[in-house]
Amino acid sequence: MPNGGFCKLPGGSVVVAIGLPSPAGDGATVRFLVHAANRARALTRLRNLGLRAVYLRGNSEPPTPDEVTAVLHHPDGLLWRPTPGAAQELWHPVRSLPREPAA
Repeated sequence: MPNGGFCKLPGGSVVVAIGLPSPAGDGATVRFLVHAANRARALTRLRNLGLRAVYLRGNSEPPTPDEVTAVLHHPDGLLWRPTPGAAQELWHPVRSLPREPAA
């Protein structure tokens, strides 16, 4: 089950943080950060990447201030990191996300 949360920014937009299984199918967890006008649009951005079963229920793990800063300073407003909580792991732009091999 995905875990995550959101925070509303003073300008009205939101930052959503959500942990999902890796799209590469390797059993790892990936934490995504999305900046959007509202929660629905943030989840739509993830679904458009092929992550179809993305739902945010509750606010159990909202983005930290460092995560909010990272996503706000990225031009795409969409980042990922393979191991949530690992301080040495940097955030990556979504276009560098490994994809599931074609069958």
